[in-house]
Amino acid sequence: MGRRSLFGAAGTVAAVGAVGAVSACGAERPAPQDIRRGQVVGSTDDVPEGGGAVFDQSKLVVTQPEKGEYKAFSASCTHSGCTVQEVEEELIHCLCHGSKFDYTTGEPVTGPAQDPLEAFTVTVRGTDIVLDEG
Repeated sequence: MGRRSLFGAAGTVAAVGAVGAVSACGAERPAPQDIRRGQVVGSTDDVPEGGGAVFDQSKLVVTQPEKGEYKAFSASCTHSGCTVQEVEEELIHCLCHGSKFDYTTGEPVTGPAQDPLEAFTVTVRGTDIVLDEG
């Protein structure tokens, strides 16, 4: 085998190995909510009655429509995936394109979003808000 053939074969093996590595690394990552299942995602102290709070690390927005009643939704807007930024006047606001969602159901109230925010269940333990296992 000549020198060029040897290096060509080595390059092919390296390229195939690199493609395999990229494919393995290119696998879809689990959603932040799935990673946080069973863990504390925030504190009840941060979620006002009649309002809510966005928890960036878990990509969740947690609301408290009635005293002691907590609702959790994905903080990813269903229009284009922006993270919703705030909860005001009983609405979850995405400031990227103006979508607003009902803070008790996650249903869109104002577009362009057409689909509701994904709902999750949470349990309160003391002042900890824990994302249920699923």
